Amino acid sequence: VQLQASGGGLVQAGGSLRVSCAASGRLSSIYVMGWFRQAPGKEREFVATINWSGGVTDYADSVKGRFTISRDNAKNTVYLQMNSLKSEDTAVYYCALDRTYGPLKESDEYDYWGQGTQVTVSS
Repeated sequence: VQLQASGGGLVQAGGSLRVSCAASGRLSSIYVMGWFRQAPGKEREFVATINWSGGVTDYADSVKGRFTISRDNAKNTVYLQMNSLKSEDTAVYYCALDRTYGPLKESDEYDYWGQGTQVTVSS
């Protein structure tokens, strides 16, 4: 399984950005996906997760009400819509996948990771 993240970039505080992650390879219909992020000098942290059907989501408290995770199973793609961005959202964003129902919040439960996409929010 390969994950390709895209859509990162530079945005002003208060703005919006959408990052995407496309999965390819041997996939069944049962897999959970998640987004994590890592800022310079900090540990990787959970951002959002979505279960296999897209019917259940979970978010870190720091992004609740601002970020929305969604998925298109026909395209094997997960999205993270980020609104009202803050400078503290600046990080490399990683998508992750595991062959289970989900949702999953712990990074060590995911078997597959994308390469990361940089999101920079200027204040």
